[in-house]
Amino acid sequence: MSLPPAQDGSAPPAALLSLLGGFELTVQDEPVPVSGGSARLLAFVAMRCRAAVPRALVAQTLWPAVPERCAYANLRSALSRLPRASRDALDVRPDEIHLARHVSVDLHRARRTAYRALDPAVAVHDLGLDPETMKDLSTDLLPGWYDDWVLLEADHWRQLRLGALEAVAVGLIEVGRFAEAQVAALTAVRDDPLRETGHSILIRAHLAAGNRGEALRDLDRYERYLHNDLGLEPTPELRRLVAELMRAVTPR
Repeated sequence: MSLPPAQDGSAPPAALLSLLGGFELTVQDEPVPVSGGSARLLAFVAMRCRAAVPRALVAQTLWPAVPERCAYANLRSALSRLPRASRDALDVRPDEIHLARHVSVDLHRARRTAYRALDPAVAVHDLGLDPETMKDLSTDLLPGWYDDWVLLEADHWRQLRLGALEAVAVGLIEVGRFAEAQVAALTAVRDDPLRETGHSILIRAHLAAGNRGEALRDLDRYERYLHNDLGLEPTPELRRLVAELMRAVTPR
């Protein structure tokens, strides 16, 4: 049975569920207190976008260490304890749970942006690269949460956003917006200092802007990261890229 509507029969006010950088539920810009168990329930359903989530999947994922019967009982108890605003964020049915339509989720918006950034048919100037967009692509999913299902989703989001940041940086280089390209590439490198693709794009951005010293400094920094953390060296492809780009920008 679905949860009851508001007492006056009106639709619930618009709500925002934030999962990037931490959990927060706000209704009409006012934060709503949500307990740990309720927060996990809301977050798990929200990560499935607008898809129906079977109650069995919710119960077994959120309470994996208990028998199935107990997991179902825990889910029923968690649903019954949800405060009004949290209950309104869910559409609970006999066999499945949906995210309510009036709830927006920052992760959904950020995923759309990331996939558009990775689409070669979408030009960089069509991405709407405002500060909020770049913040989305620079922020981890639910840091400090260590449930297995959260860690899996967080790693997927991290790989997606890093790829998007790199694609954005490449697109900005191609249209001559070098300073913005450096910021995007630096963000990707900051979040994964051992990822070679980020460093190669950052070096390209530095050289395109005429900053040869910065390019060589980043290559040296990357070599030290690899050597100190993994005992590895940069690939020959990266060294060739730097050499070719250096020749291309060196005055003759």
